[in-house]
Amino acid sequence: MVGYIIRRILAAVPLLFIISVIVFSIIHLTPGDPALYILGPDAPEEDLNRLREQLGLNLPIIQQFIHWFFDLLRGDLGTSIYENVPVTEAIMNRIQPTFSLMVLSIIIALLIALPLGILSAVKQGTAVDTAIMGIGLIGISTPTFLIGLFLMMIFGAQLGWLPAAGYQPISEGFIGHIRYLIMPAFTLGLLQSALIMRMTRASMLDVLNANFIKAAKSRGVNPLAIIIKHGFRNAFLPILTVIGMSVVTLFGGAVITEAIFNIPGIGQMTVNSVLRRDYSLIQGTILFVGVVYILINILIDVLYTIIDPRIEFKSENKFSVKRRWKNANASK
Repeated sequence: MVGYIIRRILAAVPLLFIISVIVFSIIHLTPGDPALYILGPDAPEEDLNRLREQLGLNLPIIQQFIHWFFDLLRGDLGTSIYENVPVTEAIMNRIQPTFSLMVLSIIIALLIALPLGILSAVKQGTAVDTAIMGIGLIGISTPTFLIGLFLMMIFGAQLGWLPAAGYQPISEGFIGHIRYLIMPAFTLGLLQSALIMRMTRASMLDVLNANFIKAAKSRGVNPLAIIIKHGFRNAFLPILTVIGMSVVTLFGGAVITEAIFNIPGIGQMTVNSVLRRDYSLIQGTILFVGVVYILINILIDVLYTIIDPRIEFKSENKFSVKRRWKNANASK
């Protein structure tokens, strides 16, 4: 397993290089001047040229990329042009709000998706199934910003149950922390719940029609045990894949949601860095998201072997066959 993880990490290095080239090229070819944003449109041209020289923006784009890439190999993501702090520090300062939002969002998504997906599969073809699938279709097709604005209007402005916007660190109180995050978390979680719910239903239908389920029913096994213990347990691997992809998708959704609810996380920082043409911060943030995506995929593969031991057994069996073949050659 350790060897497999190492191989996956090494295989991801070329992917990160390609991502870095694409992101660097798109950002630097996009119209906009960081020096003009920092000093303002009325700044003298000599001051703008001096700042461009200090930031290295006057160099050819190939030379800029070479400098940035070799700094990256040393673990240096550069310095934020606008905030004037290391990119790594800027990301770490903003990761806590985004992490809290993602965790709460995925919890809400699972609490909605798993029960409804299982119920829809059990009630296949009934009015309950149709209603649940209709809810899922609405959840997928509704824009995130529209859900967020609707929640702000109802629960924030009219009813006053929750803060309409803003953020409270967890260090200042857990309850207040959750109150500020519950609406943005539900905004993100509703969309992800629709995807997870549809996968849960499809996976459960495949398992519930399997022969071992029919055999369990013929033996008089408790229906709830059939659904949960035998059905959901065997249907969970495809669902786990969608859950992992949903965690990564939350980064993209956080860009809009954090901007709407004024949460000082990575999403809001990304929006601001794009508007300010903060090249180093944009590149560092996207690479950070790419690394998270790769690590989540590796974690999902590891969880496969924990949930279904047969996957690990097949890997060990292949390894033992190769080892016997080497021993046979050695004996010759």
